[in-house]
Amino acid sequence: MEEQFMQRAIELALENVRGGRGGPFGALVVKDGAIISEGTNRVTSTNDPTAHAEMIAIREACAKLGTFQIDGCELYTSCEPCPMCLGAIYWARPAGVFYGASAADAAAAQFDDAFIFREIAQPTRLRKISMSQVMRDEALVAFRAWLDKGDRIRY
Repeated sequence: MEEQFMQRAIELALENVRGGRGGPFGALVVKDGAIISEGTNRVTSTNDPTAHAEMIAIREACAKLGTFQIDGCELYTSCEPCPMCLGAIYWARPAGVFYGASAADAAAAQFDDAFIFREIAQPTRLRKISMSQVMRDEALVAFRAWLDKGDRIRY
């Protein structure tokens, strides 16, 4: 079954390129042996830098399942996830991830995200994009309100 689902993710990536809709990436979410969502890279067609195939597939799966996590599901993606998608995957908590091409393969095709992994490892003061903390005490009010909320949904 793994090969069947990975083949579909690869087909989605290829169809996306041939259709001129975006980059060569496809993903799908599977639950109990059935595809419940599919996604393709839509960054350039929607002018949305977060519209990666994995993000689209996770969003659609959550909408269909009526939940903010995809536990009990597997994610199949045509390429090893980038740092943004990896973060979303951990928040979504699937049972597992299967990927086709490697990050090095993506870099060879001019989709190199190694610099993002390096930036994440840097202290904020050394990152290439300036990051400054402002009004921390005021911002903590929202966290205190969250912690005081008795009916909050934990995630």
